[in-house]
Amino acid sequence: MEFTTVLFYIFALLLTVSGLKVITSRNPVGSALFLVLAFFNAAAIWMLLEAEFLAILLVLLYVGAVMVLFLFVVMMLDINLDVLRKDFKRFVPMATLVGAIIVIETALILWHGYGATTTPVREAAAAGAAAVPNTFLIGKAIYTDYVFAFEVAGLVLLVAIIAAIALTARKGKDSKRQRVSEQVKVRAQDRVRIVKMPAEKVLDTAADANASGNNG
Repeated sequence: MEFTTVLFYIFALLLTVSGLKVITSRNPVGSALFLVLAFFNAAAIWMLLEAEFLAILLVLLYVGAVMVLFLFVVMMLDINLDVLRKDFKRFVPMATLVGAIIVIETALILWHGYGATTTPVREAAAAGAAAVPNTFLIGKAIYTDYVFAFEVAGLVLLVAIIAAIALTARKGKDSKRQRVSEQVKVRAQDRVRIVKMPAEKVLDTAADANASGNNG
């Protein structure tokens, strides 16, 4: 057995274990950290497959940006785990059905799309482009054979961005916003007023009377 095959089995085992710990860990922060470990193992497998560009993207985007954001959100929010586990068993059948459908659909897509995915790479290799980096081959595959799917993915991301802006831009009675135009128009005379007051000394007559009585 080759050394790369041994590494593949090691990384695949760690990826499977970390993926199971993501959904079985009772601590949300622990689940996020196990997900980071799963991303690192997936990137290592892609490095063994000589897909360096995808491995670097996985580490930089998901581990470096998305998972850090998840950790900040999980650690800042006060999550009540008892409330989350209250109705967990009721949703297990529906979650199992949806998960099974997703797994079947993903398997079908990978099974039928594997030959089409490797076709542009084989064409490039046949044309004498063996020295071309895989970034160029990925770009060629995306913008030629999969341009429609790429545009649909971009449209979905655009809709998600618009929806996020619409949800955060709703006006509420307790929401406070910064109005830059009104802040620019403000003058110092309208906001600050300097009042000159003479120095005064207030005498406490009762305290003075008591002091004089004690001295007498």
